[in-house]
Amino acid sequence: MNPDYRTGLWRLADPKISITSAASMAIGAGMAAGHPGFSWPWLLVLGIAMFCMEVAKNAWGEVYDYDSGTDLRVRPEDRTDFSGGKRVMVDELLTRQQTWGIAIGFTLGGLALGAVMVFFREPALFWVGVVGLVVGWSYHGPPLQLVYRGLGELAVVICYGPLIALATYMLMTHSFGTGVIWLSLPLGILIAAFLWVNQFPDYEADRASDKRNLVVVLGKERAAIALPLIYATAFLMLVILPLLIEVSPLVWLGLLAIPPAVLASYWTLADPQTFHRHKPVQPMALITFVVYSIGTTIGAAVG
Repeated sequence: MNPDYRTGLWRLADPKISITSAASMAIGAGMAAGHPGFSWPWLLVLGIAMFCMEVAKNAWGEVYDYDSGTDLRVRPEDRTDFSGGKRVMVDELLTRQQTWGIAIGFTLGGLALGAVMVFFREPALFWVGVVGLVVGWSYHGPPLQLVYRGLGELAVVICYGPLIALATYMLMTHSFGTGVIWLSLPLGILIAAFLWVNQFPDYEADRASDKRNLVVVLGKERAAIALPLIYATAFLMLVILPLLIEVSPLVWLGLLAIPPAVLASYWTLADPQTFHRHKPVQPMALITFVVYSIGTTIGAAVG
């Protein structure tokens, strides 16, 4: 295998890309813990399918962000490990044909595993998968290109909150659960907050390419003010959930994610223009949703 191709494939398939989907799967699995139908092998199948779709989404997203000029316009000083794209075409590691080949190959792999789950485990997953595929494609892909129209954040809330968690729960229990939807909704919001801070370093490039995500629409100053409000919404939802639905108060363990969220918000407010150059806001935003997922998963499973 060509060294450049191998490096490019690794960038697209870096295991950390699955952290978001794994966080949502964990909540679905936690809510299903103790159910007689719970199956670790089927959970592994779902995890591999989600990984395939994450790689595919990264690959086709690279093509559309390259074509729009977004990735080409990101300045070296604004590149981070969490933003600026995977840059496999910008750095000439992969050709357009190779990138599309990876996108198609991993999509087919994910769809094949999805078919196995639908036909041999839970037929109702078909509809959840269809919604996930449409929204996932439409994040970058035409005709909707949600991330270019200020709707990418909403797509992230839906997919990485209720959609993946519900799919996991249904795969484990053969049933539809409203509790898992409500518990995973704050997670979707926290992952959208992670996306939110990742858009700051790309602000100039996105604006020049007419990629109108909400940070571009609001501007950095107002987007920085919105960040703690986004976090407050997610944590307030978690606080009131055990009072409204049948879920253990132990899910309040997810509130352990408040300190990194506060730190990320403080640093962003203090320097909305260049925080990414000297403060680990993006890792803190990642830690926030991971801790939320771990805490609520343990709380749901034990409770």
